[in-house]
Amino acid sequence: MKYVGIQTQISRNNTKTILLLLLFPVIILGMVWVFLALLNYFGGGYYNQYGDMVNQLNVAEVNAIFLRTIPWVIIGVGLWFTFAYFSNARMVKAATGARSLERKENPRVYNIVENLCMAGGMEMPKINVVDDPQLNAFASGINKDSYAVTVTTGLLERLDDDELAGVIGHELTHIRNRDTRLLITSIIFVGIISTIMSLVVRMIYNQLWFGAGRSRDGQKGNGLSIMVIMLIGLVCSAIAYFFTLITRFAISRKREYMADAGGAELCGNPMALASALRKISANPGLGQVEREDIAQMYIIHPLSMKRGLMYFINTMFATHPSTERRIQLLEQF
Repeated sequence: MKYVGIQTQISRNNTKTILLLLLFPVIILGMVWVFLALLNYFGGGYYNQYGDMVNQLNVAEVNAIFLRTIPWVIIGVGLWFTFAYFSNARMVKAATGARSLERKENPRVYNIVENLCMAGGMEMPKINVVDDPQLNAFASGINKDSYAVTVTTGLLERLDDDELAGVIGHELTHIRNRDTRLLITSIIFVGIISTIMSLVVRMIYNQLWFGAGRSRDGQKGNGLSIMVIMLIGLVCSAIAYFFTLITRFAISRKREYMADAGGAELCGNPMALASALRKISANPGLGQVEREDIAQMYIIHPLSMKRGLMYFINTMFATHPSTERRIQLLEQF
């Protein structure tokens, strides 16, 4: 297996990042339009001559309100994204419990990273560590000021120098190929949608538990409002699920093969990286984080080692290829 097409991979990842940046506002605005349309449809009904409630959608009215809403949606999402984009390093560290690793604490790791960076002609990223006896590693960041390689304490203890060099070379290749920028963009977007979903669920909860107490007079208004909110929650869930699938398809599994090849090239020992992957797959750490968006960055996804129905579903839309297949390709390098 020969590692080729670095510039092509970088160009593709840059293009996918731009597409995600363009696609997400479209999805958000579409969700807002559906929200307004549902309110208009269920709130603008009338009784016909037979006494039956007739609901109808006034598209012109919805569009008029939607046009006035667009600037506020764009400003709100833009501010949210900008803040999250430039504070991503702190967000990832907080989510995983990582801390900065000083040279004097572990000069072995610093020497390995420095040697690999010199071999690859790239600037040295920050080095973080997670106090976890299990094994895993990931790269993160959007630019040279935030690029970081994070490893677990278990990884440092269980791997020898050659194996550790292979793993770090893999993560450095993710940085060099701009994989991390694409992943961070995806994480922020999915996080915004998840937050919106959480707010909708809380609204449903409050209506069911507190709104019901105000409906003793038998009016249908509260029941209708609950139905509208539940429909909005359903639509938000569908849009979020759709966007998650789009994001996973955009983040090609080939990036892991490319990073494996790049790591093998940097460390000069494909068999060492294959051995490291085998050890990590036997005891992958950071599973306690329980955040799928963050888990996309791990060298081996902890949940990918589970079997059964959920394993089958996860593999259909997984961002990571089979670890067994990755090891086989490295052994053929």
